[in-house]
Amino acid sequence: MKPTTIARIIRHQYFRGGLRSTYWTAAAVTRELRALLPAPKHAFRNEVIRSQWRFAAAMVQPVRGETQERARAAAQWLLLAQAASPDDGVSLGYFPCDSDKSGEGAGWRASYPETTGYIITSLLAYSAQFDDAAAAAAAMRMAAWETAVQMPSGAVQGGPVCPPERQTAAIFNTGMVLDGWCSAYSHSGDPKLMDAARRAADFLVNDLDEQGYFKTNGDFVSAGEIKTYTCLCAWAIYRFGELARDEAYQREAVRVIEAALRQQQPNGWFAHNCLTHSDAPLTHTIGYTLQGVLEVGVLAGRPDFIDAVRRSVDAILPRMQSSGYLPGRFYADWEPAGFSSCLTGSAQIAIIAYRLFELTGESNYRMGADKLLDFLKALQLCQSDDAAVVGALAGSFPLMGSYMRAGYPNWATKYFLDALLLQQRLSPPSMP
Repeated sequence: MKPTTIARIIRHQYFRGGLRSTYWTAAAVTRELRALLPAPKHAFRNEVIRSQWRFAAAMVQPVRGETQERARAAAQWLLLAQAASPDDGVSLGYFPCDSDKSGEGAGWRASYPETTGYIITSLLAYSAQFDDAAAAAAAMRMAAWETAVQMPSGAVQGGPVCPPERQTAAIFNTGMVLDGWCSAYSHSGDPKLMDAARRAADFLVNDLDEQGYFKTNGDFVSAGEIKTYTCLCAWAIYRFGELARDEAYQREAVRVIEAALRQQQPNGWFAHNCLTHSDAPLTHTIGYTLQGVLEVGVLAGRPDFIDAVRRSVDAILPRMQSSGYLPGRFYADWEPAGFSSCLTGSAQIAIIAYRLFELTGESNYRMGADKLLDFLKALQLCQSDDAAVVGALAGSFPLMGSYMRAGYPNWATKYFLDALLLQQRLSPPSMP
């Protein structure tokens, strides 16, 4: 990394918010580090130390092959995250520094409606590819649970599950659960799921402004601007339009993508494209945007949408290190905007690159995707003294990095699983 880039990141991360912001960030990190000290946390403490050492010494060796084994481990961890919650949703994730408690249930957060929604799609795809009936059954329980917590408006709440009187609507969350309902309805034909999906789709299209942007972003992201990454909802809306045989939904989905593309710069970077810092978006939200544009482009027969995605991916892949490490944020000139990697985002970029290979036949996309994914395989824990992390992918590399620090958010493993399924399907026959 260039010295000028390092200085730029330090100014951006540690001085942009003033002394108060820097203090509270440092205090949060200190609390998490202190939470590692008690004896019951020794297993996770060892994982944190190992992760930091591997990062500092650049000691990650990519793992080639083992795709099926890694996919099974990832799927089993998602089922574990469901079992860790008191309902049929999937726990937001495993964060051992949240509490000094030990024993069963410690470190697991409440169920998260948003990501439970799109995990349904992943587990059904995994079930079909691996003939795993248990995974499909778990996904269908998730879908039924989502109908039970759906808001009267048809929306899905923001944040972890909470009582109805505390729920606030969030467009993005609604779109991700709509995705899961579309997959579950396609699997089962249950009319209750179709009804829930219609109510969610209607909430989404009715929330659009004249320009094609969503208005109700919710209480869990920074306010006052467009959120370009919400265009991923368009993919779910388009899918619902196909299931309902109603082209009006499909037209609205296309309008959402056309609006998102007005935020794309000539070099492929998207403005207004982060939960908090739009001048340096996460690869996670970049991935959301690119997947929405790409998949609607495929369904709607819009090669201009696909070309827009290629412009972005062609800028991102050269920023990857030879090992497969990808910085977790990027400035508008595609210079790295952070020292750690957002592993969810790396998995998402791999998925998009695999899809571009599938669509174009250009091998550079598959090679880039393989490099990203083989790096992530090396970070998946296949064995640990802390059984709750086996099969999971962390939020950041190193574990104390800036995105979902010191934990394992369920969506990191969800996207990792999606990428593994694509690698298995698209790899040459000789690759295990």
